[in-house]
Amino acid sequence: MTQGPTVFQRRIVIGAGLCVLAFALVGMRLVHVTLLQSLDGSRPALAIAARADLTDRNGELLARDLPVKDLYARPQVFWDKDQAARDLARATGAGEGRLLKGFHNAKSPYVLVARQITPDVEAKVMALGLPGLEFEQGAKRFYPDGRNTAQVLGVTDPDGGGVSGLELGLQDALRRAPGGQVATSLDMRVQFIVADELAKARTKFRANAAGAIVMDVTSGEVLAMVSLPDFDPNLRKILEGDSTRNIMAQDVYELGSIFKIFTFAMALEDKTVRPDEVLPTPPGYKIGRFTIREAHHMPSAMAAKDILAQSSNVGTLQIALRSGGTRQREFLSSLGLLSPLKTNLPETSRPLFPTRQWATAETATVSYGHGISVSPLTFTAALATVVNGGRRIVPTFARQPDGADRRGEQVVSEATSLKMRELLRYVVTNGTGRNADAVGYDVGGKTGTAEVPGPNGRYIRNALRSSFAAVFPVHNPRYVVMVLMDQPKATKDTFGFATAGYTAAPQTSRIIQRIAPLLGVPNTAPPTRLAGGNT
Repeated sequence: MTQGPTVFQRRIVIGAGLCVLAFALVGMRLVHVTLLQSLDGSRPALAIAARADLTDRNGELLARDLPVKDLYARPQVFWDKDQAARDLARATGAGEGRLLKGFHNAKSPYVLVARQITPDVEAKVMALGLPGLEFEQGAKRFYPDGRNTAQVLGVTDPDGGGVSGLELGLQDALRRAPGGQVATSLDMRVQFIVADELAKARTKFRANAAGAIVMDVTSGEVLAMVSLPDFDPNLRKILEGDSTRNIMAQDVYELGSIFKIFTFAMALEDKTVRPDEVLPTPPGYKIGRFTIREAHHMPSAMAAKDILAQSSNVGTLQIALRSGGTRQREFLSSLGLLSPLKTNLPETSRPLFPTRQWATAETATVSYGHGISVSPLTFTAALATVVNGGRRIVPTFARQPDGADRRGEQVVSEATSLKMRELLRYVVTNGTGRNADAVGYDVGGKTGTAEVPGPNGRYIRNALRSSFAAVFPVHNPRYVVMVLMDQPKATKDTFGFATAGYTAAPQTSRIIQRIAPLLGVPNTAPPTRLAGGNT
């Protein structure tokens, strides 16, 4: 008779079965943790927002998402946490101190080592042979043109969201077309030329900052916007001397005499002055207890057109006073100069101007660009409105169909617009803008030199901000150009002057000479007579 298993034997079998089950569960858990589980059991993997490419108007790539990986570590499996922190910091550029703290005090089983690891860095990490390292798929925005488009394009955050520039301003369009393209109004040929000329001028004149804009007067498309100093958007950090601030859109300035364009446009519109009318231009003009003086010597009397061409403050303020402060404020408002400019570039600024009182003194100073501060982009839009036939234009950074006409309501008459173009051409041929002329392209424009206010409200001694506002071809306007230089220094070539006619104007001429052929603007220069030949 076979004896059945004893109670003791049954206990052994049950115990063995429980051990097998326990080991199976542990094994399953290990497989799950090491192969199947997401990087942080308590945190789902981050969802990276897919973005479309950004291109210029001609299809040149400006920004694209590239595949990268985020690196996480499980410090509990390291043999030597201190050595692992040193090795990983050296391979990835992560802070060694942060890694040490994380490895020794990790509340989560996973510690983030570095985000947006590129393939070459991933290879360095893999060569370390450390256990417990895991990679999570992600994307990093790459900007092929680097600094050339830094401020206008902006950057994204590590999660793929727009932070600044067009990355933020065009975010909805970029997210609606993942894997596709969103075309901007920028022309990288023009952008490169502007950046090149501006950088050379900033170095030559040792200017604190410099900027420029090129805009289509009919469509409002911004073909180029440069702000210096700039930064490298691919580095994800700001180096000494760099700046992320777009001075052409974010900052407001007293722009000085280029504001006389609007004073003359108002006077022509109101028919309060004729271009050939002669006005007295004494060396000083007294308003209350203040005396407004000229920046340099002027004749005792001048025709109105020469008041603009030679940039007389005293002559200009007399013309403004004929219309009066109420009308001046109304006119500037109609040009969009007294309100923040709204475009698809998120960086904007609020203009500064007299709010409680706009009396005789304010009317006088505003007439020649003091006592009112606007952004260069806002000024450029108003200039385009004056010269494009008098219809309001709002800048855009999105590509428009060829031949698009985005001009809005009539702000000044076509007759006034025509007369202003003639006057601006006269400034270049017979006035302070001579150095802006570009043979064959009929440039019109205006110089502006303003004093720079300091932190205590007083103007900084010998500190100037020079600018030049141009339109070309002036008789059939297609583009406006604005160049700004912040505190340029005089050189021997400028005879000791740092005013706009010697600093900003020549740079504007060089920019126009280089970009006009690319933009299809015909050169109408007369034929050159050859020695011994015919014309």
